[in-house]
Amino acid sequence: MKVLGLIPARGGSKGVPRKNIIDIQGKPLISYSIEAGLGAKQAGLIDELVVSTDDQEIADISIRFGASVPFLRPDYLSNDTAKSVDVMIHAYEFYKDRGRCFDTILLLQPTTPLRTVSDIRSALKLFEEQSVTSLISCYREEYICDLVTYHKRGNLAIALNNGHNKGARRQELEDLYVRNGAIYITTVDQMIRNHRVFDDVPAMYVMPKDRSVNIDCMDDVEMLRWKLSK
Repeated sequence: MKVLGLIPARGGSKGVPRKNIIDIQGKPLISYSIEAGLGAKQAGLIDELVVSTDDQEIADISIRFGASVPFLRPDYLSNDTAKSVDVMIHAYEFYKDRGRCFDTILLLQPTTPLRTVSDIRSALKLFEEQSVTSLISCYREEYICDLVTYHKRGNLAIALNNGHNKGARRQELEDLYVRNGAIYITTVDQMIRNHRVFDDVPAMYVMPKDRSVNIDCMDDVEMLRWKLSK
């Protein structure tokens, strides 16, 4: 495979301002994903690592940590409605127009920073062995399931599972896995044909829950800081 590693990092963020470069134990958040991506490149797992951003400060920081930033993302790919798949296609076409062709895209979101080079290696190996067109990383959820989750209608709890109050045990249900956002892999053909980051039945690479922190709010930031301090 010819693999393009892509880290998407736009400047705007509502939940956590300047989220992608917020300080985490003395380093910007994005640096953790850059380090994993560069480790994968040095190990021969991917052919290029690029940061796609619209923000010059993020670009400068990414370059300082060793990533390639050969372009600034256009405005139409930098607003709240921009789709990840369009960011991926834009990066792919940038290199294609310059004579570098890739058949596989590895997406590393900076907001899930605890994936390792070993995770990337294992995910790519699984992707190849399963002969699939896409892969997602997940963790196994040991408590939350449809027996204990509800929709809210006014002040009423509407159960997702009819057995929620009948003494059913969650241990009797099939294991539940949650997408953690750390690793996405797709063939270029799938990405362009379906205009999706991954297809309807992707392969699943399972990571530990404690390394699946996904930064959406300041509570997540504090949890990540605490984990890394330990």
